Amino acid sequence: MSTAAALLGVLVLTAHAAEPAKADPKPDAKKEARPAKRTPLTEEQKAVRKEILAKYDANKDGKLDATERKSMTKEDRQKLRNVPAEAAKGKKKAK
Repeated sequence: MSTAAALLGVLVLTAHAAEPAKADPKPDAKKEARPAKRTPLTEEQKAVRKEILAKYDANKDGKLDATERKSMTKEDRQKLRNVPAEAAKGKKKAK
């Protein structure tokens, strides 16, 4: 009897393992939820980012980690955030 039970257990496990994997619906949902592509940076935006990176990128890895961002002054944070607004103001003045 124990041999029959063992054989039955093996068959059940084999059948379960042979079932095809079910598709995960989450990847499709992620594709739909992705934001639109960002617009390219202006030359002024690139220059400000490069300046901030050169000033605060202590480990020179080309990006600011959490401690490097914390060391930024309030003025530099505002400067980095307001570049698009400043660029738009500059374009209006040129007209």
